[in-house]
Amino acid sequence: MTTTTMSAALIPVAPLFTGTERLALAGFLAGYSGLTREAHELDLRQYASWCHQHHLRLFQARRADIECFARDLETRGRARATITRRLCTIAGFYRYAVEEDLLDHSPAAHVRRPRLDYESHAVGLDRHELGALLVAAGLGSPAEHALISLLALNGLRVFEATGANIENLGVERGHRTLVITRKGGKVVTIPLAPRTARAIDLAVGERVEGPIFLASDGQRLDRHGAARIVRRVAVRAGITKPVGPHTLRHAFITAALDAGVPLRDVQEAASHADPRTTMRYDRARASLDQHATYIVAAYLAGANPVNRLPAGTPPGRTAAARRRPGSPGQRLRSRG
Repeated sequence: MTTTTMSAALIPVAPLFTGTERLALAGFLAGYSGLTREAHELDLRQYASWCHQHHLRLFQARRADIECFARDLETRGRARATITRRLCTIAGFYRYAVEEDLLDHSPAAHVRRPRLDYESHAVGLDRHELGALLVAAGLGSPAEHALISLLALNGLRVFEATGANIENLGVERGHRTLVITRKGGKVVTIPLAPRTARAIDLAVGERVEGPIFLASDGQRLDRHGAARIVRRVAVRAGITKPVGPHTLRHAFITAALDAGVPLRDVQEAASHADPRTTMRYDRARASLDQHATYIVAAYLAGANPVNRLPAGTPPGRTAAARRRPGSPGQRLRSRG
């Protein structure tokens, strides 16, 4: 029988957990892996530290204590999205404890969470900057070119790109493809643009298996190494603003929306569960030129019978002159 042990990275400044609390922490974290588990560990580590500083045990906390923790995060300048994620993790932890009969009720069940702003305020790259970045990547090593192309032309998350393997490359109905593992463990097949496929072929060389992207020590490239490559290429491209792997994903989604790709297709390409997440990247939403009021006004004007003129009708005709023989108005008068 295997026993799940709690990650040592979770324990902050050595707070003392009861046996039941340890069991709940270990069981809750056992349901996650990879970056999601790391994020939950960070959230719970900070919350546990806060409870320890306020002489609270995890299972003694009340709703007011959790909300005070959230207000403390606000005071320290944490983003609303960060606070909401921390509260979601805490609520999930307590919910797990209740489901496992380790706690009578969850103190986080009705905790108020900050209202999220569905407008992206991230500093993105415009069309010309993204093009310059791809050119600079093409002048570097094949691995750099392949990584930048996957992030910028496929909008992959950094772990999706670095986790790709050579044996997952393929051809499907004339398309060069790559099978990747998305967030949540979902396995999907994505097409590769010709320049991306060529760059990957050059990066792989004669290798037939293993990671597509290797670090200098021959091991799989991690997200930190990928971030260094992106920053290095951005400097070569003359881009002065901060650029990271997610900047390229952001630029891909924004460019797709600007190019007129339907929202549903962009959502699928970006692997967003909620279309509102994709809409955050739509810069055209702030444009008054495309406001729905103009389209509705034009649509209703075209549907108004007064504005429907026969073909070839000269401008300036009055409303009375618009009436044609046999129109409803004339038929009613003839019956009178």
